[in-house]
Amino acid sequence: MIRDRITFPEISLPTPAILADQLAPALGRDQLRLSVPLAPYTTFRIGGPADVLYDATSADALATAVTAARSLGIPWFVLGLGANILVGDRGFRGLVIRNVSRHVEFQPSGVVQAESGTVVAELIAATVRRGLSGLEHFVGIPSTVGGAVWQNLHFLSPAPARERTVYIAEVVRTVELLDPAGVRRRVDHDEMRFGYDESLLHEPGYVALSATLQLQPGDQAAMHRIMQENLAWRGARHPWLEYHPSAGSIFKKIEGVGAGRLIDECGLKGHRIGDAQISHMHANIMVNLGGATAGDVRALIAHAQLAVLEKFDQHLEPEIGFIGEF
Repeated sequence: MIRDRITFPEISLPTPAILADQLAPALGRDQLRLSVPLAPYTTFRIGGPADVLYDATSADALATAVTAARSLGIPWFVLGLGANILVGDRGFRGLVIRNVSRHVEFQPSGVVQAESGTVVAELIAATVRRGLSGLEHFVGIPSTVGGAVWQNLHFLSPAPARERTVYIAEVVRTVELLDPAGVRRRVDHDEMRFGYDESLLHEPGYVALSATLQLQPGDQAAMHRIMQENLAWRGARHPWLEYHPSAGSIFKKIEGVGAGRLIDECGLKGHRIGDAQISHMHANIMVNLGGATAGDVRALIAHAQLAVLEKFDQHLEPEIGFIGEF
């Protein structure tokens, strides 16, 4: 019943060393690491090795790496903070491009240009220090700017009413993309096709290189209050990543019902397979108790899907990405 969001063709690849030799002219041999476990680079702390891992330290380097992999026919994947994904126990065959492009430029009138590997938590701190409002609502959500744009990052804010969902799209002016044809171009807000957990980046082959955000002057005390209230609200409802690694919500939202509510009503909070467990705090979050494998998580996903289907005739569709080989 599990439907992979990201799949790759079954192909025969050379050894990691040979892949690195093929990529070396474009990326530099000393910049390529071989057979690197990906678990430490994901919020789930799960995942086997990447054949080749490359740290893209700028938007130019990110575009070069993607272009090189495409031209050589090597499977590739761009890794940000590693949230909202599950990496297979057998790892990723090909090139994993770790996006650490983090240059930020503050321009007049509240305009901020940030490379896509910029950590949102760090950007929030920097903008609040400058009295710029618009990002404080997303405090506590692990993401890069690229990941935030990819999923149209959102949160129910502000307190105490929490009457509406605030989206990152509200502050996005333009996004610089590498498109499927390998062309770098800047698109405006409307071209990004933002929706709930949706954007143009869900189309195959698009990669975010940077984003231009339009923020507004704001009261620092009010922004700090929103941040504190949102952190407290999340902390009371979601397991803390520091102690219970997770990928965030496992299943897509079911309008008017709630995936977590259905799982909870099946009595599955706390249910465990191996070291993967449905959180006692939030039934739509699965946590790693310390030694969970990707196989444990997929078995737990399938168990929850079957229980909900049998009891409520509702299909739970995963919203996390399944990366690599399982």
